[in-house]
Amino acid sequence: MIQVVLCDDHAMIRRGIRDTLSEHVDIKVMGESGSYAELKEVLRGTFCDVLVLDLSLPGRSGLEVLTAIQESHSNIKVLVVSMFSEDQYAIRSLKAGAHGYLNKSGDPNELVEAVRTVAKGRRYVTPAVSEMLVNQLSNPSEETLHAKLSERELQTLLKIASGKRLTDIAEELMLSPKTVSVYRARLLEKLSLSNNAELAVYAIRNNLV
Repeated sequence: MIQVVLCDDHAMIRRGIRDTLSEHVDIKVMGESGSYAELKEVLRGTFCDVLVLDLSLPGRSGLEVLTAIQESHSNIKVLVVSMFSEDQYAIRSLKAGAHGYLNKSGDPNELVEAVRTVAKGRRYVTPAVSEMLVNQLSNPSEETLHAKLSERELQTLLKIASGKRLTDIAEELMLSPKTVSVYRARLLEKLSLSNNAELAVYAIRNNLV
């Protein structure tokens, strides 16, 4: 029996994942959480083989949670299931210690296969991610500028490109507006851009939004 814990801040998404996994007799959802604080409480009293983790969490981001889980529960295999497209976060997640990465828009059957695969200690990646990994190994000099951004910087870029104001971004990421302004300044410097409009154009041209 594969024992699974879910961590996603959207209750309806958790329900959909739970219902999909519960249709299979070899998988059992042992607990759910909507934040890192809730996840810690669940894991204190629940055995878990596979953690299905979203990246967009309130407060502490998904990749930060992933790193923390690696330190506190190294036996747990983490499958990241995110709304972000694979070319944004898949390789970042795998480098951070995830055993697999799936987009939420994927086939439910793929989720079941991914859970079973990572439970065995193997990596689960889609053909698109496999191709990206091969391309990175074959052409390491072709790494994009945004690949060097921190997670918070990338999150800020995506939200600016989506037309959100810095105050809205600060509220969503549970950061101060001043901190978000610092991330924006770093983005402009690292990407050699001048304003929000150019950030949006960069994100669109690189298929980030």
